[in-house]
Amino acid sequence: MSKPACPMCEMDDVLDHADRWECVTCGHEWPREAEPVEAAGARVVKDAYGTVLADGDSVTLIKDLKLKGSSQVIKGGTKAKGIRLGDGDHEISCKIDGSAIGLKACFVKKA
Repeated sequence: MSKPACPMCEMDDVLDHADRWECVTCGHEWPREAEPVEAAGARVVKDAYGTVLADGDSVTLIKDLKLKGSSQVIKGGTKAKGIRLGDGDHEISCKIDGSAIGLKACFVKKA
């Protein structure tokens, strides 16, 4: 296990105690934390039917969606090509009719 950098001064010279880390340079102490489990794999995004989505896929809306902050509605069956997956509440970024839109994966199916 490699030693972390100090969160205060960002120096790499830290002491390894049983329950905490201590920076030799500035004296800051912080608790030890478990190693992050991000190495297990990237986030998997699935459509409404359980199909795994990837960057560049095409998706189709399964129901009419009202655009937030607008009176417009995107009709079910509208296709979005070349999606990008991201983190957050709306996993899918795409363009529909020239407008950039964020979609939740539960409202689309892979085309």
